[in-house]
Amino acid sequence: MLKLVEKAFANSCLGIHVAGDPESGMAMLRAEVPDVLLLDIMLPNTSGLELAEQIRKLDPKLPVIFITASDESDVAIEAMALGAYDYLLKPLDMAKLQDLVERALETRRQMQLPVVMQDNAELPAEGDALVGCSPSMLDVYKQVGRVAAQNVAVMIRGESGTGKELVARAIYQHSNRKNECYLAVNCAALSDTLLESELFGHEKGAFTGADRRHVGKFEQSNGGTIFLDEVGDMAPRTQAKVLRLLQEKTLERVGGKETIEVDVRIISATNQPLEQMIEANEFRLDLFHRLNAFEIQLPPLRLRGTDFNLLINHFLSLYNRQLEKKIAGFSDEAMAIIKTYPWPGNIRELQSVVRKSMLMATGPVILPEFLPRDLVDGKVSNGTVESTWSNENRFDLLEFVTRSINQGGTNLYADTLQEMERVLLKKVLQHHDGNQSQAAEQLGITRGSLRNKIRTLGIRIGQTVSTSD
Repeated sequence: MLKLVEKAFANSCLGIHVAGDPESGMAMLRAEVPDVLLLDIMLPNTSGLELAEQIRKLDPKLPVIFITASDESDVAIEAMALGAYDYLLKPLDMAKLQDLVERALETRRQMQLPVVMQDNAELPAEGDALVGCSPSMLDVYKQVGRVAAQNVAVMIRGESGTGKELVARAIYQHSNRKNECYLAVNCAALSDTLLESELFGHEKGAFTGADRRHVGKFEQSNGGTIFLDEVGDMAPRTQAKVLRLLQEKTLERVGGKETIEVDVRIISATNQPLEQMIEANEFRLDLFHRLNAFEIQLPPLRLRGTDFNLLINHFLSLYNRQLEKKIAGFSDEAMAIIKTYPWPGNIRELQSVVRKSMLMATGPVILPEFLPRDLVDGKVSNGTVESTWSNENRFDLLEFVTRSINQGGTNLYADTLQEMERVLLKKVLQHHDGNQSQAAEQLGITRGSLRNKIRTLGIRIGQTVSTSD
């Protein structure tokens, strides 16, 4: 088993440490301080479940993935009660193991990596940064400080790309639950059935494909904090179950009858007009009030005034390190173009533009020709950027890949998939005249997932389907 795990991650950038008995394993745990732990249930002279109690005392936030030969539900439930991240059955499915470890690493990163709230562009020694000194951002910092230690639900509102996930992590890291679990769920990324199962878990046989009992995120984060992103995309049935959890602090798994007590703090986020959705009977008023015990409103980039230059300098500093470049800044002409753009994608879009421009740059200053083409050619009208895709300027995969290779890009796989996804969604949306329900059906994804992708990719839907990036 140890050899199999080593082989599964042989080509990764991860450092793998293995131990064949509890004594050497605990010694290694103290010496190496790992980010993820794979722990077998059956160990010499003891069990992984017994060892987990000692491990939790050493590092309560360490994601532990149990490996077991038994598919008995009691084993899974006992493991989860001890704070397990998840468990895998033998024989190991290596692809599933790799995926689970990657997700556990991201969970560890979100719990461990500090979110620094700062009013200058200097990078923190470690962690992510909320940069800004405008009055609106200083007010956000104050609100985080006021509510973090209070055990109440918090709703973070703001346009896509304004930094809602960072604010959620900052609240968690300054809360009384900072030493407990923190899990994040994107409600728009899963179908209605899958989201309900992901949050509340399910019993074996609850639906087609439910071949074993699954413990949901609310149970996993018992005693800790859960971040529900894009909460406005929850289906009515899921909304009702979340409301019951908030009111009674209990839940039932999908297909189950057992009532399970949970104590979890919910931080939610949305960029949707929930008040309008309530009037249209798309979102429950009682759930809105429960989730919105305290509200933090994040300002859009276009209203943050003095923060604009701070953010640009921050991203220049960040990518100079990552890309090993020495870019001093943007030319006056390039800055003029940037400042006339309305930034519908907010900070996320600005970050992407700075990175792409730095990859294109051939000298110490970013000139207009190094800016993304759509930023320069986009037509700005009433705050909406529209750019057309004719036969002459349509996406050319081979050209994009070749240019990125020549520029020395370090994130080519993700960038290429993003560009391909943007083209696919735009074409399908154009075919259906912007009708998102019809487009989602043809794409084979949920309407909520499509809306999330539209926001992430900067696609604008008006009289014509266009893109802001």
